[in-house]
Amino acid sequence: MIPTPSFIVDCSAIERNMCLLAEVKKQTGCKILLALKAFSTFGLFPQMRKTLDGCCASSVDEARLGWEAFGGEVHAFAAAFSLAEMKNLAEVVDHITFNSFAQWELFRQLPKSREITVGLRINPEHSEGHTEIYDPCARLSRLGIRRASFAGHSLEGITGFHCHNLCEQNAEPFARTVEAIEEKFGDLLPKLTWFNFGGGHHITREDYNVDLLCDTLLAFRMRHPNITTLYLEPGEACALNAGTLVATVLDVVENERPIAILDASCACHTPDVMEMPYRPRLFRDPKWAGEATPSPQADKGGEVGEKPYTVRLAGASCLAGDVFGDWSFDTPVKTGDRIIFEDMAHYTMVKTNTFNGIRLPNIALRGLDGEVKVVKRFDYSDFKGRLG
Repeated sequence: MIPTPSFIVDCSAIERNMCLLAEVKKQTGCKILLALKAFSTFGLFPQMRKTLDGCCASSVDEARLGWEAFGGEVHAFAAAFSLAEMKNLAEVVDHITFNSFAQWELFRQLPKSREITVGLRINPEHSEGHTEIYDPCARLSRLGIRRASFAGHSLEGITGFHCHNLCEQNAEPFARTVEAIEEKFGDLLPKLTWFNFGGGHHITREDYNVDLLCDTLLAFRMRHPNITTLYLEPGEACALNAGTLVATVLDVVENERPIAILDASCACHTPDVMEMPYRPRLFRDPKWAGEATPSPQADKGGEVGEKPYTVRLAGASCLAGDVFGDWSFDTPVKTGDRIIFEDMAHYTMVKTNTFNGIRLPNIALRGLDGEVKVVKRFDYSDFKGRLG
């Protein structure tokens, strides 16, 4: 029995994603990096680095993890770096992308013990995001340099640009973004040797237009032959539909409808469900053995009223709004039932917290042979240790 609550990452699903990404690399010649902000489960790094070219980090600790555990190229970007952070980053990264000319000028003379490629993040002023807090091109965004801000600045020492304005999107928004980049920054592109198109590309989603992605990258390369290296840095696409969160129903209370209280917390364990917000897919299956997707016999959670029994699933914290949402099932949900949330590998483990002293879920890996092993358990020391 898999203890609950637990995140389970299915290695076979990771392998499926890696195969799709490998095909994109083969067709376009681009390099693909793992965005550690979305998925940092380093037990999977040996499997993933067979396909991916390295990783990208948003902090010193992420960069250090990439350098120690992943290998390959290590890229770093943040809205701003401190002097102490830059000194530490300079020891472990190969690429640094700055968010402003002021940061570049501040750190360009910093002594380095290794060769580091430097780039700038641009803001194409072209918004494709559906949710404002996840839209880097939203009004008043702090991310990326707008075209007007390039006036009076030299690109000496800068070899590439980085642009990221997508979030869980298909290739059509990316194609439109490339058009916007070329319209606003086309006169600067001949000065570059690499371009990083960031993340948000949902490449491994079933309906993703891989052909359009590849055609767009190849056409860009043809128009700009001086740019010899193209990067993508997906996080979600690497771990999409590759993991689950399994929880046990502790109690069922009544208030207009049944409310099942789980040993997992939405606020603590899946905060993206509240922030995005979104309604995850889930199911019940007594024969479930850690697979990333439900079997045909599983009782999949339906819309409210779609199936005979509707229930609210909620967490055990004292936050009144600690609610996953409402689903319907074929049979009533009862104490002791296991609820399996789908697509819980990315933006889950990296965002968990210990509010209320609620312990973090175990982390388990389901190997290619189907065996599930718990690789990390959390205890009181993890709660106490972070509060000093």
